[in-house]
Amino acid sequence: MSTRITQRELESYLWGAAVVLRGLIDAGDYKQYIFPLVFLKRISDVYDEEHAAAMDVYDDEELADLPENHRFAIPDGCHWDDIRGITQNIGTTLLHAMRAIEKANPDTLPGVFGDGEWGHKDLLPDSTLSDLIEHFSTKTLSIANLPEDELGNGYEYLIKKFADDSGHTAQEFYTNRTLVHLMTMMLEPQPGESVYDPTCGTGGMLISTTAEVKRQGKEWRNLRLYGQELNYGTSAIARMNLFLHGITDGHIAHGDTLSKPTFLNKQGGLQTFDVVLANPPYSIKTWNREAFAKDRYGRNMWGVPPQNAADYAFIQHIAKSLDPKRGRSAILLPHGVLTRFAEASVRKAMVESDMVEAVVGMAPGLFYNSAMEAIVLILRADKPANRRSQILFIDARREFRREGKQAFLGDGHQRRILEAYRSFRDFEGFARVASLDEVAQHDHSLAIPVYVRPGVSALDEGVSIQSTVAAWRDAADVSDTAISNVIARFRTEVAR
Repeated sequence: MSTRITQRELESYLWGAAVVLRGLIDAGDYKQYIFPLVFLKRISDVYDEEHAAAMDVYDDEELADLPENHRFAIPDGCHWDDIRGITQNIGTTLLHAMRAIEKANPDTLPGVFGDGEWGHKDLLPDSTLSDLIEHFSTKTLSIANLPEDELGNGYEYLIKKFADDSGHTAQEFYTNRTLVHLMTMMLEPQPGESVYDPTCGTGGMLISTTAEVKRQGKEWRNLRLYGQELNYGTSAIARMNLFLHGITDGHIAHGDTLSKPTFLNKQGGLQTFDVVLANPPYSIKTWNREAFAKDRYGRNMWGVPPQNAADYAFIQHIAKSLDPKRGRSAILLPHGVLTRFAEASVRKAMVESDMVEAVVGMAPGLFYNSAMEAIVLILRADKPANRRSQILFIDARREFRREGKQAFLGDGHQRRILEAYRSFRDFEGFARVASLDEVAQHDHSLAIPVYVRPGVSALDEGVSIQSTVAAWRDAADVSDTAISNVIARFRTEVAR
């Protein structure tokens, strides 16, 4: 019998596992242990569900266990129920089961459970693992109880909660989803296209493209998703994340994208993609600049960035990874890439390539535990004729809403930025189209204030008032109803 799990029940169930671990391991390491257990429980329960369905057809245990009746193979002794019966050396048993499942599914699951220290009894004593297993055993994670979309949403909830709870480590694996959604909508992914994230973290940007295509009512299952991630544990979580969202055509690789890109074409060059979304690590200093100077893939076509900031190495990698006709990308970057003197020659060559379509300045506070402002750089391999030799600059620093210390993009903020981007025209005090000749006159600086002059339109004032009132609410604990009334009265006055 199906017992549907509500989203609230799911969130409480998932976060309850973190409560079991609290005080035993660092919050930043929760994901390394909880995600694999959720995945093991899910594939075990789905295996049982598939077995029951096959029994209804064949009424024969042997036939019901045939591989063609199951999405994943689970070797003897490796099912959740087998592990639940163990009382000693539980971590070692878990690790054995996970490795055996990976080996039994060589085309889909190698390395998917990550590299957690399951046998470390000082870190995870049998009593703790037993508590975790019993906690997860309280619900059946079958597809009937919990469809893939809903479990995927729960997984994303848990990723965000870990980001909230782990402080400074959050940016390594989580990007504000309202910002990711905006970047995805700007690129408009379409059915059948290839999507790539060279620094994919837990896979949120890749999953966002499927969600956007699905939201449009179009076929999303034929999207081809590719991601590479330096952190082994995080790359494993990305693979689990894709599976739990029902994405089977996903390819997540572990490794350093700059020194050893995984996705290559038959000629040994970089594979190219229709859509690239990325949030590369900001201004890293420990990278192999010498190797990049003689890069075998030709990713230094605009020049070699300075040692103390690899941002333009990632930008050039992405530019080189774009399909020559359909390729477009949205990259989240620090403001410094727009103006830093040490990168002037590389920036000049990038501008002259005419691949820069738009530069969007974002609000502060969109990142965990950081007031940093960032920009979204839009590159397009082959611009439409009416956009060639031009760059759109958008000053969206006032587009946000605040919840506590965290900023988010509301639907209205996303719509305003999208309208400016899609129309590709001037909006006083908010957006401006500049020719490449004008950019050259400013020494190829891409600093947004150089092109978008401050202006106060009624809409700008409304956004500013909203931001101010949001800060007032945070400080004074004013109700949302009172806030809405104030904003409504302001808009009425503006309309008059």
